[in-house]
Amino acid sequence: MTKLSKAIFLDRDGIINKERKDYVKSTNELEIFPYIKDIVKKFKDNGFLVVVITNQSAINRGLLSVEELNQIHSKIQSFLNSKNTKIDAFYHCPHRPDEHCKCRKPKPHLILQASSELGIDLNQSWLIGDNDSDIQSATNAGCRSFKVNSYNSLNNAQNDILNHS
Repeated sequence: MTKLSKAIFLDRDGIINKERKDYVKSTNELEIFPYIKDIVKKFKDNGFLVVVITNQSAINRGLLSVEELNQIHSKIQSFLNSKNTKIDAFYHCPHRPDEHCKCRKPKPHLILQASSELGIDLNQSWLIGDNDSDIQSATNAGCRSFKVNSYNSLNNAQNDILNHS
């Protein structure tokens, strides 16, 4: 039997890059946090897959195309490549909240899809996010979570997770 991988699921906006109230709609609007390179590299060096799980309702609001979203994710990958690291996969929900889809956080569908496609053991995995919907999505999927806010930094999340793994 194949050994399943452990993973860190990262929310995107507010964790990897600065969140905008009017949505990140282009690579010009993308402000990547400089420390994310070290965070991703350290998780990967400790045997984790790193997977982005993100709600991107700007797509179905007509503000962003899937091609533009892919360009944004490519820019994040290029930034991480400068530190010899990368995101293993990006999963997004394009739906608005009023569409009541199966993939928008706090529903667990994207985490479960990533787990199935990438061979991830959810019992050994964590989701790091900055919203209650991120944390609820992790709970719904059966993995642990860490909420980043003004009291808990991404560094704190990483230290706690690595100490419990």
